[in-house]
Amino acid sequence: MKALRTPDKYFLRLPGFDYIPNYLQVPDTEGGFLRVHYLDEGPKTAPPVLLMHGEPSWCYLYRKMIPVFTEADCRVIAPDLVGFGRSDKPSQLNDYTYQRHVDWMQSLLDQLNLTDITLVCQDWGGLIGLRLVAAHPERFARVVVANTGLPTGDHPMSDAFLAWREYSQTTPDFHVGRLVQRSCVNPLSDEIIAAYDAPFPDDTYKAGARIFPLLVPIGPADPAAEANRNAWQVLSRFEKPFITAFSDGDPVTQGGDKVFQKMIPGARNCPHTIIKGGGHFLQEDKGKEFALVVVDFINNYK
Repeated sequence: MKALRTPDKYFLRLPGFDYIPNYLQVPDTEGGFLRVHYLDEGPKTAPPVLLMHGEPSWCYLYRKMIPVFTEADCRVIAPDLVGFGRSDKPSQLNDYTYQRHVDWMQSLLDQLNLTDITLVCQDWGGLIGLRLVAAHPERFARVVVANTGLPTGDHPMSDAFLAWREYSQTTPDFHVGRLVQRSCVNPLSDEIIAAYDAPFPDDTYKAGARIFPLLVPIGPADPAAEANRNAWQVLSRFEKPFITAFSDGDPVTQGGDKVFQKMIPGARNCPHTIIKGGGHFLQEDKGKEFALVVVDFINNYK
């Protein structure tokens, strides 16, 4: 598997992001390894808060939230998915499958020996993170989902998602920073837009970002549909604390919070919230507010 690695020079002097990079290796499909980047902040003996980003962002998305967690004495683990951020980027579209993304992140959890985890997930961070919860519910203490879902292809996807899926495959200019800006309520500075572009010096680095929308199950025969149905079977018995913290300005996932609240036993007596003034990337629009919701949840549901 041929993989590209974004040179370190592209990550210098990013605004609000002076965290020390950490790396580990996960197996690829051909007997080799891919390098995965993650942040590891806060006290190493504290229970971890696992921050899972989605498409086409990277762990930079959580920069406003990390200080809130570390000030609350939480350990923060924020990986970059394979194909994103400072993680290696396989160069061919068919190098990426839903299952491989789950396996790569499972390897990270195993190598770091993470337990008593609070999962915080948004967008594809939920599609992958919730599969991890279903595979090993004993590792997780509680779950926070925001602007995400776990589709099985058995129900229609939103028009907004289908439009995004079509756009991702047809636009000649897949400008990551501008895509993030379009899905935020608040304007981003040129420097922050450039920070979202940093992992992708040119289009050859964007295979993962390009293919992700096609990996979402939209029909019952999709390759990932059965695995997600099986995950729902586990989650429908998950009784640990589980909250939804969706934003009020995301047309792609709007209403998805109600599905989690209905289907997951652990969600039934928890304080769900709608975060006002946030777009799809609520970490960017309302990062501090979102982080405080998570900290309160951790403190009140030990």
